[in-house]
Amino acid sequence: MALLEARCVPTEDTYALLLRAYCNAGSLHRAEGVISEMREHGIPPSATVYNAYLDGLLKARCTEKAVEVYQRMKRERCRTNTETYTLMINVYGKSKQPMSSMKIFNEMKSIGCKPNICTYTALVNAFAREGLCEKAEEVFEEMQQAGHEPDVYAYNALMEAYSRAGFPQGASEIFSLMQHMGCEPDRASYNILVDAYGRAGLHEDAEAAFEELMQQGMAPTMKSHMLLLAAHAKSGNVARCEEVMAQLHKSGLTPDTFALNAMLNAYGRAGRLDDMERLLAAMERRGRVAGAGAGGTDVSTYNVVVNVYGRAGYLDRMEAAFASLPARGLAAYGAPPGGGARRRRGDVDVADGRVRAEEGLREVPGDLRGDGGRRLLPGRRHGEGAARGVLRRAAGGAGHRHRQGHAQGGQDALHRI
Repeated sequence: MALLEARCVPTEDTYALLLRAYCNAGSLHRAEGVISEMREHGIPPSATVYNAYLDGLLKARCTEKAVEVYQRMKRERCRTNTETYTLMINVYGKSKQPMSSMKIFNEMKSIGCKPNICTYTALVNAFAREGLCEKAEEVFEEMQQAGHEPDVYAYNALMEAYSRAGFPQGASEIFSLMQHMGCEPDRASYNILVDAYGRAGLHEDAEAAFEELMQQGMAPTMKSHMLLLAAHAKSGNVARCEEVMAQLHKSGLTPDTFALNAMLNAYGRAGRLDDMERLLAAMERRGRVAGAGAGGTDVSTYNVVVNVYGRAGYLDRMEAAFASLPARGLAAYGAPPGGGARRRRGDVDVADGRVRAEEGLREVPGDLRGDGGRRLLPGRRHGEGAARGVLRRAAGGAGHRHRQGHAQGGQDALHRI
């Protein structure tokens, strides 16, 4: 490298910056080249360097490579630290392997490496992604017992767990607890609440949470609008979806692919296939200019279309949409035509891919989830006892300081699940 040729000695921070930059650019071979250069010059990569590499791979979503690098660290007897284990808990969490995250957590404790609040939050997030709210709650409680005061990120992670499990009341209770304990909710907190109510089909409560976000002086982001749009799409209120889309434009925001996918789903649910197809054509045109994510199509777009056509009985159109994916450079996932659209109950969870985009939360792609993201946990009927352990241990037993309509709506939904 130029620094070495000029006889300047790079520091660990220099190598760390290089690794992060190469991972961010998707140049993994160059990142590996940095490690090779270090070895050639007799500089063994330290935990600081490897942690930067793991962080870069995590942000680039190269989770398999991150596991490979971690195993290499262990083979080389590189001294791991709390940051290393926290990164690997995140790696496995984002790979939908929460029990592997738990294994890493136990491993670090077994060698006397103390978890910090970031470690605990990462583990709560790992369980939250899979809607395992009881496990997430256990970790949250252990964090408190270890003397760590939960911050907004930890509360948001636990809220997300209840949202994913289909218990909006649980998410609302955690929101109330956060306020009771003097922790100020942020934009992500409100977005999670909108999503929780939207998933449960409580569009009025989702709307109320969105309004409260604005009343708190927080400007709704693209994601905020998308989640509200998805909530109304689930309820079949196409007119309100169109109003949200107009509001989004008025705010100076250009709808991205996630928001447009939600609008596609709304049209499809309402049987307005002509409107759906017009919007799809516009997205395809935009995609040729701006690319996917910037309002173009992605695989979730065609999952929506395949699902709508299948449910409407237009099997030829469904098969044509599915068959077009390879030519568009998209990898199909989910069940193939002729089975998936008939077998699944419910609709495409178009919001699933965006909730973690903010404040370090969810970054998994949306898919055709037949349960709409809701899972009933063993031993818990209709959300009975949601967030009971955390709330029971809170000082004074935090009451519902959130909007009364939210809590009541959540209770009604739990009896309908």
